[in-house]
Amino acid sequence: MTAAAEGPPTLGIIRARRNALLLSEPVQGLALISPTFLYALVLLVLPILVVVAHSFWTQNYLTIDRTFTLENYRAALTEPIYRDLLWRSLYISMMVSFFTVVLAYPIAYFISFHGGRHKSLWLFLITIPFWTSYLLRVMSWKVILGYNGVLNSSLLGLGIIDEPSTALLYNSSAVIITLTHAWAAFAILPIFVSLEKIDRTLIEAAKDLGDGPIRSFLRVTLPLSAPGVISAALIVMIPTVGDYVTPKLVGGKDGVMIANAIQAQFGKASNWPLGAALSVTTMLIVTLMAGATVVIIRTAQRLVR
Repeated sequence: MTAAAEGPPTLGIIRARRNALLLSEPVQGLALISPTFLYALVLLVLPILVVVAHSFWTQNYLTIDRTFTLENYRAALTEPIYRDLLWRSLYISMMVSFFTVVLAYPIAYFISFHGGRHKSLWLFLITIPFWTSYLLRVMSWKVILGYNGVLNSSLLGLGIIDEPSTALLYNSSAVIITLTHAWAAFAILPIFVSLEKIDRTLIEAAKDLGDGPIRSFLRVTLPLSAPGVISAALIVMIPTVGDYVTPKLVGGKDGVMIANAIQAQFGKASNWPLGAALSVTTMLIVTLMAGATVVIIRTAQRLVR
């Protein structure tokens, strides 16, 4: 008898097929990730879409003209003030990422290879300074970097010098120093995790084959810890581009970053479309920078090997 002659499937067969579908791994996987996906969609994707939509509109005093325009992007990319702030922000971010990784790697290496049974204690001690308020740490650096200014002001009052100096404060260098300290722990931890995953027998094998400490580090340890270095660089670079508190407190006029201009557009300037265009432009450029950083580190990793 053919399948057509058998007639429609019974109710029991339909229920069995439905249950089998609901119990299948793809459906269970979708059911598992759906709450997280919806959460990310509502709290992450939708706000970005709103910002992108605003970037194509125009601010008319207290109202927003929703006519499509690229004028905000033209201003963001061509006006010297915004272009200079953007390049300064990218420069500061890259310098902070570089110095943070360079300073964090030896610390993570020491804890991983020489920490012994006290590794947890070392990690605990590293995180202690970050229990305090971020603003308090920034203000502490403001006092430290401004010390020579205070000293020179005192000498000015005594008539020893003609004018005070704050060479270490209110410039890009002050922002780089402060942000490097602020993000140090966030670079140490991923590098430490990456170093912990390295099979120590590979290092011993390199030494048995005649590699010295430096050569075995460059050929084995450093390439295998590259994922941690990449993670640390990205973790530091991406947020520092959008930092506006630190430049405001220790940067002065010479240390202002693009985030300060964006904050001004959403605040006193009250030009949300321009602020949105600056935000989107910064996000796109940072995305390209992050991709370029990964490619450069991966290329260097292959060359070392």
